[in-house]
Amino acid sequence: MAAIFQGKKILLGVTGGIAAYKAVEVLRLMVTAGAQVQVVMTAGACQFVTPLTFQALSGEPVRTELFGPSAEPLEHISLGQAVDAIVIAPATANCLGKMAAGIADDLLSTIILAATRPILVCPAMNVKMYENPVVQENVAKLRQRGFQVLEPSAGEMACGAYGSGRLPEPADIVAAAAWLLTPQDLAGQRLLVSAGPTYEDLDPVRFLTNRSTGKMGYAVAAMARRRGAEVTLVSGPTALSTPWGVSRHLVRTALEMQGVLQDLFPQCDVLIMSAAVSDYRPAGLAAQKIKRSEAEMLVKLTHNPDIVAGLGARRQHHQVLVGFAAETQDLLAHAAAKLQRKGLDLIVANDVTAPDAGFAVDTNRVTILDRQGGVEVLPLLSKDEVADRLLDRVVTLLAERRG
Repeated sequence: MAAIFQGKKILLGVTGGIAAYKAVEVLRLMVTAGAQVQVVMTAGACQFVTPLTFQALSGEPVRTELFGPSAEPLEHISLGQAVDAIVIAPATANCLGKMAAGIADDLLSTIILAATRPILVCPAMNVKMYENPVVQENVAKLRQRGFQVLEPSAGEMACGAYGSGRLPEPADIVAAAAWLLTPQDLAGQRLLVSAGPTYEDLDPVRFLTNRSTGKMGYAVAAMARRRGAEVTLVSGPTALSTPWGVSRHLVRTALEMQGVLQDLFPQCDVLIMSAAVSDYRPAGLAAQKIKRSEAEMLVKLTHNPDIVAGLGARRQHHQVLVGFAAETQDLLAHAAAKLQRKGLDLIVANDVTAPDAGFAVDTNRVTILDRQGGVEVLPLLSKDEVADRLLDRVVTLLAERRG
């Protein structure tokens, strides 16, 4: 995420709703990622959070006035044109109405009217206000005019009501802003990504699994969505939250993962199989908890299906298949054999014994192999960066298939 914001200029517009306090965290995340953020607040927003709070975090004077001694001449024109993107969070019903009607009666609304940069609007208000037909018409008008609208999330509100109207989480707003700034080289492509471990139950209490946390697969899903793809994520058990804009299916076992992937595979253009699927499962499931005894216990295991090999046998010409190989020895030899055996286009190999590139860390050191014998060795990178480098290869393959 940091790379896309580095050196970028963002205008953050804050309007007068209780969710204005969340905009502070939006600002912090953007600044931490390397963006230069200019905050513009309405008079209503200043009733909820002081401009000084935003100024302290952004390092820039907060703009609030269209006229007066603190206003710069023509900044209502320049501020919306000298940035890379504009984010309005929260966007109240009043703000939406003014944008839809072309009203410019304060600094922020005037900036928006004169803006020439992409605009992300994040509505937040009471559920009944958001459901009002007038508000919905205004949202539809904005979408028709090219505004990007991040739908509010559902939940309990400050007024005690429950429903859609909550401002999305700051991390999701920042992810949507990153999407605005990213070339959409995967637009129109449907990516199917698997991630995480599988749990293979032994009894109602115990199960067999592996050390995967899903971080690499979730990074691939998030980066693919940011680059414009329609992304479906099939995930084993993990503590990670669903990446912004991604459709997620949760599964537990290898057989469950196989069933979901088989259903979704025919509709995808790219399958990226980063899940650490258990190769074996207990041959039988005990109906009750197995009690400790003095005798040794032997557990009979049976093979799980080779999911990606099965899908590869059904692939259509245009589909791209990518696998992962987590190894502890003979990395390239094992990965190359797996690539050929499973009929993959690419395989991402990594030595999981490395302390900075195994499970449960935010970095990875991988080698990408292709069917033509090519070997690309990547240095230590964040998993987001690894995902982007892998997707660069996917974009190239898709272009070759289209050609």
